[in-house]
Amino acid sequence: MSVAVVLVHPEIPHNTGAVGRTCVALDLELILIRPYGFEISSKHLKRAGLDYWQHVRLTEYDCWDAFLAARAPREEQMFLYEEYGAMRFDEPAYPDDAYLVFGCETKGLPTAIVEPLAHRIVSLPMRSPHIRSLNLSNTVAVAAYQALRGKF
Repeated sequence: MSVAVVLVHPEIPHNTGAVGRTCVALDLELILIRPYGFEISSKHLKRAGLDYWQHVRLTEYDCWDAFLAARAPREEQMFLYEEYGAMRFDEPAYPDDAYLVFGCETKGLPTAIVEPLAHRIVSLPMRSPHIRSLNLSNTVAVAAYQALRGKF
């Protein structure tokens, strides 16, 4: 098993397509948790993923509970990315089977997911006070490369 990127309720097809492209580049599984804000066949999603989308190792689940039931992740595998995380992205020792979990672009992760894993929240620091958050696909790329650091 390798590191996997989990997008919970992604809303913007361009972001999901770009995340898929990053997953292909790094040989990571992409896990999508419904509902989505787009159709998985969206031309925008495929355009952002270019001709790489066919190579995405994609797994879809109808809900978070279905993901948990199917995967039964250990707590130490879970890394939830939110802007308010107390743990910096470069602090954890990411296991080879880590799940990097990201919420939807406008709302982040649902409270029901965050509350039981509040101590597993990771953030990317931002130096400017003029921005609330980074683009989802950029955040995934930074997190994925950090999780794979030293594993190339």
